[in-house]
Amino acid sequence: MKKTIFLLSILLTGASTLFAQMGKPYDMTINGVKVIVQPSGNDIVEILTVIKGGVQNYPADKAGIEALAMSALTECGTTRDDKNSFKNKLDKLSAEMSGSTGMDFASFRANFIKSDLDQVWPLYVDALTAPRFDEKEFNRIKLEWMTRIKAEESNPDASIGNLARQTAFAGKDYAKEPNGTEGSLGKLTAVATKAYYKSVFTRSHLTIVIVGDIDRSVIESKVKALLDMVPAGKPFVQKKATFTPTVNTFKPKEKELATNYIQGVASAPLPGTPDYNAYLLAMRIFSSRHFVEIRTNNGLSYAPGAWFSGGSSPYSVISVSTTDPNKYVIATRQLIDKIRREGFTSDELRNIKTGYLTGVYYRQETNSAQAASLASNEVIHGNWKRAVTIKDEMKNVSLSELNRVFAKYMTSISWVFQGDPKKVDEKLYKQKETPKATGIKTF
Repeated sequence: MKKTIFLLSILLTGASTLFAQMGKPYDMTINGVKVIVQPSGNDIVEILTVIKGGVQNYPADKAGIEALAMSALTECGTTRDDKNSFKNKLDKLSAEMSGSTGMDFASFRANFIKSDLDQVWPLYVDALTAPRFDEKEFNRIKLEWMTRIKAEESNPDASIGNLARQTAFAGKDYAKEPNGTEGSLGKLTAVATKAYYKSVFTRSHLTIVIVGDIDRSVIESKVKALLDMVPAGKPFVQKKATFTPTVNTFKPKEKELATNYIQGVASAPLPGTPDYNAYLLAMRIFSSRHFVEIRTNNGLSYAPGAWFSGGSSPYSVISVSTTDPNKYVIATRQLIDKIRREGFTSDELRNIKTGYLTGVYYRQETNSAQAASLASNEVIHGNWKRAVTIKDEMKNVSLSELNRVFAKYMTSISWVFQGDPKKVDEKLYKQKETPKATGIKTF
C-alpha cells in the first residue's frame, strides 16, 4: 500500500510539473469556427481538424464513406502532389498526418516539430482543401478496408460488439458501422466519396484544436487563410439521444464458436448532465465487481468485462464469453440487484477516484492525447474545458450520487448472444424478476 501511494505521489508530482510548464488553454472564433489552443511547453505541435457528426452525417447504406474519405486525404495524394510525393515531403520533415472517424466525429491530424510549421502547414492545408481522390489509390484503400472488415467479423469479440449495438440502436444512427460493412464499402466510388467529403468539410461542421507553443497571431493568420477556402455550409447541430430500454430483451444468433459470447446493453446518462460523471465512476466499480463475481468467485469466464461508452448516444455494456450462459446471467443479474439494494462503498469510491485521476494524468502525457481529449469534450459535451476541469469534477462526486445513478440507469438490458442457442435459456435473460441462484456463489 505504501509503495502504491509513493508511486502515485511521484506521478502526481510529475504531472503537476508538466501542467505548470504548459500555458493556459484558450479558444477563439475564426470565420465562425471555434479554435481551441493548448500551449504545450515543448517543441512538438499537434493540430486536429474535427468534422462533427460521425454516423449522423450519412445513411446506413453508405456506412464507411467517411472512413474512406479521411483515409484518402493522405493515401490518394493532393492536386499538388501524388501519394508518394506527398509522403516523401512529410518524411523529410519527420511529420505525421492521418485521418480517422468514429461514432461522433472525424478528425485529420498533423504532428510535427514547431520549427517545421511553415513547411508542414501548406501540406496540411492541401490535404484538407485539395484532396485528389485518385481512383486507383481509392480502390486500393477500399479493398484494404473491406479485408479488414471481413477479418473483424470473424473475430467473435468484435462481432458480438457490433451485434449488440446494432440490436440496441436498431433504426437509429448508432446502429451504423462507422468503418462500414463489406456491402456498403463495395458500393462506394471515388467520385461519390469525394462529393461526400466536400459536403461535410464546411465551417459549420468544423472545430480546430491546436496543442503547441505557437503565437496567437500566427495561429489566427494561418487558420484564417485555411478557413477562407472552406465554404460555410448549412447550420449543423450535433444530435444527442438516450438509450432507455423498457424491458429486458434477448436476441440469439447461432454461430459455430468454441464458447458462447454474450453482451448486454443498458442505459446511460447524456453527456453534459449532472449524472454523467457519477455514472462513469459507478460503471468502473461495477466492472471490477463483475470481474470478481464472474471469474474469481464462480469461474464462469476468463475475461468478463463491463464499461461505459460515453458518446453522443451513451450506453453501458456488460460482456462475457462463457460455456455456461445460464449461470452467467443469474450471477450477473443477482450482482446488479445487490448493488441496487446495498450500493457501493465509500472505500470503492475513494479508490476509483484515485485510479481515475491517475488515468487522466497518463492520458495527457502527449500533445496528441491532449488534443484528442479537448476535441472529444468539445464535440460530445459541448465543453472543451471539461478536459481540464474533469479532475476536480470527479473529486466532487458523492457516494449517494454514485448509488443513485447506478440504480437509475442499470435497469432493463438488451442482451445478444452468439454461439449454441441450445445452451441458453432465454427466459433467464428476458424475465423481469431476477433469476434465483442455481449453484452460484455470491459474496
